[in-house]
Amino acid sequence: MKSLRIDDVEGLPVLGTLVWKPIRRTLGITAFGINAYTAGKAGDEVVEDHTEQTHEEAYVVVRGHATFTVDGEEVDAPAGTIVFLDDPEQRRHAVATEAGTTVLAIGGQPGTHTISSWEYIFPSLPARNEGDWDAARNILEGALAEHDIPAIRYHLAQVEARAGNADRALEQLRIAVAARPDYAASAATEDDFASIRDDPRFPT
Repeated sequence: MKSLRIDDVEGLPVLGTLVWKPIRRTLGITAFGINAYTAGKAGDEVVEDHTEQTHEEAYVVVRGHATFTVDGEEVDAPAGTIVFLDDPEQRRHAVATEAGTTVLAIGGQPGTHTISSWEYIFPSLPARNEGDWDAARNILEGALAEHDIPAIRYHLAQVEARAGNADRALEQLRIAVAARPDYAASAATEDDFASIRDDPRFPT
């Protein structure tokens, strides 16, 4: 595990007023690009005027205030703003409107990121917490249509078991455990599966 404060990374003056902080290199990240830009004073650049060739990029204003210009359109960006450019050819530029403004730039190749299963599962949790099994099922089935992975089937099995649909729960659990045998041990103690655990089809 590594951690750092952006302020502790030495800034390098690179282009005009642009000061670049090499976050990715400092932490040794290889899965995506991430670096920071800081402004000494209002009017300094925090994103140089440029386009990309292949990268999607997101810019996060973590401190201060900036004005982005994307293909001629201005975006007011106080701290907490995320500006996402899904088209690499969009021309982008940003200038600080406050001293000390810091922008985190995150980039990667479209379509190459392995999406965490929790991005699909978390949206179902509010409905599950409310006992709205139909809504939870719809969310998870939609996720499954987008990305068929064992974790989603495991959670769908939990929902079906809670909803009283034993056959559907056991089928989803069977598929999940076939792909991820370690799920059998988890299922053996999950309260969600209490209603189907005595069924001879329950995976062990």
